[in-house]
Amino acid sequence: MQVLDRRAALSIPPLWRLGFRPFFLGGALFALLAVALWGAALAGHPALQPLGGLLAWHRHEMLFGFGLAIIAGFLLTAVQTWTGLPSLSGRPLMALFGAWAVGRLAWFLPLPVVVLALLQLVFAVALVLAFGRMILKARQKHNAPIVVVLALLGACQALTLYGLAVGDDGLQRRGVLAALWLVAALMGIIGGRVIPFFTQRGLGLDSQAPAKPWLMWSLLAGSLGIAALFALDPGQQPHPLAAPLFLLVAGLHVARLWLWYHPGIWRVPLLWSLHLAYAWMAVAALGMALWHLGLLRQPSLASHALAVGAMGGLILAMLARVSLGHTGRPLTPPRAMAWAFALLHGAALSRVLLAGFSSYGLWLAAAGWCLAFALFLRYYAAMFWSARVDGHPG
Repeated sequence: MQVLDRRAALSIPPLWRLGFRPFFLGGALFALLAVALWGAALAGHPALQPLGGLLAWHRHEMLFGFGLAIIAGFLLTAVQTWTGLPSLSGRPLMALFGAWAVGRLAWFLPLPVVVLALLQLVFAVALVLAFGRMILKARQKHNAPIVVVLALLGACQALTLYGLAVGDDGLQRRGVLAALWLVAALMGIIGGRVIPFFTQRGLGLDSQAPAKPWLMWSLLAGSLGIAALFALDPGQQPHPLAAPLFLLVAGLHVARLWLWYHPGIWRVPLLWSLHLAYAWMAVAALGMALWHLGLLRQPSLASHALAVGAMGGLILAMLARVSLGHTGRPLTPPRAMAWAFALLHGAALSRVLLAGFSSYGLWLAAAGWCLAFALFLRYYAAMFWSARVDGHPG
């Protein structure tokens, strides 16, 4: 049976053997093209006009287009290891990726907004069902929070698209910002599992940093609470009473980083990139606390610390590491990836520190982001459509 299964797996083109392959490739390429288009629009050269306008498209697509693609690739690959069950491959994986790709193209087709919304939601629903089915079948209660957060992300996407359909910018903002903090919740769960493990393996330590379940559960509760605040607040106005929640979340993230820290990480790009990206979560929470206290003028600076620095940074670092491991390669990235990580964090700094004072900060951020993902694609793209170097069928 194992021989037959191996033969069946090897008969599938490499690109469609496991979820990380099409979704990491497609997500990284989309990250490059989407921000390049956004940067051109900021510079006064909008080449394409999506339904609902460029701002609505940008807000939706960086989370539900780019972010959700990478989440799908990671979870559909990791769930096979977690559960011991075969994950999507072959035609079912092609269909799921096709649903994602159609959603990206639909913005630029002459479609009614209702049809656009339905095409967007198909992918989110299918992902929840595909991932949730495996977790349920394996009866893994400890992974149930991930299924719940995925389902809530779909609900936030529905809220965002409803706001687009009725022309309510406030609803769109509420859906997107709530979803951003749900992504933070996922990053807290996944980061808490992989960063200490990767640090131990990368530095050859005898043991990894001690697990603190109360930290994970506290951060999950805090992130879900913040997401609920954004989803339910129609005015999006500062409330001093909300500041303690953000300060608590910032402090919990700092406590985690302190537990994980080892000075050796600065010798290993795959490690310092992960730790720096995670640190942006604390920066974002602190920034929101300052805004609620009236000490920060633009809350979007904190939101972009989370979106560019934390989400973008963690995604790029995880892509660089996970892609090597799952294609059977040594965990030593090309030297150029250190520059890619630096460019990504430089983009975050530009968006957070410079954009509030000069439009050059926006352009520098877009340029740094695009160059970072261009470098990743230059060195990694062929890995996704090529067979594993160790002969494994994955």
